[in-house]
Amino acid sequence: MKFSGWPDPGELVVGRVDEIEDFGVFVDLQEYDDKRGLAHISEVASGWIKNVRDHVNEGQTVVAKVLDIDQDAQQIDLSIKDVNDHQRKEKIQEWKNEQKADNWMTIAFGEDIDDDTYGTIAEELLSGFGSMYDGFEQAAIHGTEALEDSDLDDEDIDAIVQTARENVSVPYVKVTGYVDLTCPDSDGVDAVKEALQAAEGNGEVSEEIDLDVTYVGAPEYRLEVQAPDYKTAETALEDSADRASEAIADLGGTGHFHRERNTDEE
Repeated sequence: MKFSGWPDPGELVVGRVDEIEDFGVFVDLQEYDDKRGLAHISEVASGWIKNVRDHVNEGQTVVAKVLDIDQDAQQIDLSIKDVNDHQRKEKIQEWKNEQKADNWMTIAFGEDIDDDTYGTIAEELLSGFGSMYDGFEQAAIHGTEALEDSDLDDEDIDAIVQTARENVSVPYVKVTGYVDLTCPDSDGVDAVKEALQAAEGNGEVSEEIDLDVTYVGAPEYRLEVQAPDYKTAETALEDSADRASEAIADLGGTGHFHRERNTDEE
């Protein structure tokens, strides 16, 4: 995705050196449509410069700071020397992430997606998460809940979540479900306690899985699983609910698993 507008003064931009002159370097901005900036020789590197080509090469990807903009003159003044190593690495990673997100958009909505539709969806992700990449990452971690406050329709949300969970590598994912546990017997409280212990795995849950069972409101309990990937988390969540349901059924009660919290009594 490339922006159609102009960068702001002080902004860090990714560019490709497309022309080198004795007085400076012309840089094609990779994040903006048809935008080109100039880094004067004094802004290419610190100290005295004898030959600009000793510091940059044509075709080289650089990170530059926007010094000034003159839209009437179609001029963008840049500084390469004012960007430190940490800023450069961080900006390059951010740019690469957005390139990944751009590819995910194509996977989610097809190569024939029109510019208006792409722009509308991208703007929702940018406004909600700061970047398209972060939007996909949150969709991979939290599913449809991550996008429920957006103006995207259900079909678009499903496409983003499915693509995210198939393509985004995240440090962990978290999934949540609920189980209703009831037992009419006189010792029903003890039966529920035993079912909850079963839900927690009786100490036998894998170390890579963080499983938390909490009380919501009779007869509802929240099951929350954190795991390295979505498939593992979903399997652990369903296994937890199955263990609870089977345990309480053996004691004369019933267990019912559902994904959304019951709000009938609120």
